[in-house]
Amino acid sequence: MSQDPLHTKLCDQLGIDFPIVAFTHCKDVAVAVINSGGFAVLGEAMHTPDEIAADIKWIRDRIDGKPFGVDLVLPASAPPETTLEEIQSKIPQTHLDYKQSIMDKYDVPMPKQDVGLHQWGGLSLSHGRAQLEVLLEERVPVIASGLGSPAFLLDAAHERGCLVWGLVGRTRQAKRQLEAGVDAVIAQGFDAAGHTGDMGTLSIVAEVSAIAGDTPIIAAGGITTGRHLAAALCLGASGVWTGTLWLASRESDVDMIIKERLIESEAADTVYSDSVSGFTMRVLKCPWTDEWKKPEAPRPLASPYQMILSADYTQGANDARRPDLMYEASGQGVGFVTEMKPARQIVSDMVEEALTVFDDIVGLPD
Repeated sequence: MSQDPLHTKLCDQLGIDFPIVAFTHCKDVAVAVINSGGFAVLGEAMHTPDEIAADIKWIRDRIDGKPFGVDLVLPASAPPETTLEEIQSKIPQTHLDYKQSIMDKYDVPMPKQDVGLHQWGGLSLSHGRAQLEVLLEERVPVIASGLGSPAFLLDAAHERGCLVWGLVGRTRQAKRQLEAGVDAVIAQGFDAAGHTGDMGTLSIVAEVSAIAGDTPIIAAGGITTGRHLAAALCLGASGVWTGTLWLASRESDVDMIIKERLIESEAADTVYSDSVSGFTMRVLKCPWTDEWKKPEAPRPLASPYQMILSADYTQGANDARRPDLMYEASGQGVGFVTEMKPARQIVSDMVEEALTVFDDIVGLPD
């Protein structure tokens, strides 16, 4: 081919070799992907400001000045100020009883340790803002908002030389963020792991790309192969946002039980549910999600109340070390995650497959 189809405006924006963005909660995965020519965004929504600062230093010490990103959740619907005790006091008894019935039915033990959810950025605006202040102070190269519009922080971020990315699940959200001046939009489809909307990846990426102008669009939702990368670029995206792909990597700190479940799973083994956090999200099926789909189940609470309600089940299942109880956020591309590979090989395999696809489509004969 006459030019490299994988060199996009996202590569130019970040100074990276490949338009592959790894979203991960694991620092080792982030460093491995960055040092393999891709880009990584570290999810820090569950960490304290001090922990976030330490993680930023740890990454910087290992990537020789290369750029990286940090993701927080900044939902506008979160209460301005609250405590864990206040949230717990507002959970209806009907929901507490239903939670306990699930715990009893499946013999899920109560957690052995504090689940640490009081640090989740989505619990209150004050929690999220305290985390955000660390990113601004540290001048993190890219600040991404996994929940909530980041428009309010654009001026402060840009004054410090930080790029701001927003993740959207609907085209109208993308339009608002583009008009506000975000530096990239992650257009995430229904196929995705974690918090996601109800619009398919194919549809949202094409629609958002059509209105993006010069702003890079990053495709998200079920993307786990080089074919997905090639398809996303053909739809007008400048790169891909990948999450599930890294969960079973060699560097990942995900529990080995979950890694094995992911490798054995297919798209049909995931479920779209608001029973975990109160926001719709895609996870591996488990008794918790199954029980909340039943007619007799109460309606899941809004965030952050449902997140706190589900915490005992989540941590208790992990403590019990039972694969039948445990779950993880997982996209519908999980069927292509078939073995534990080093992150460098995952990047290389994706790039090689994407280039092969482009050669098959438009390459000239020898």
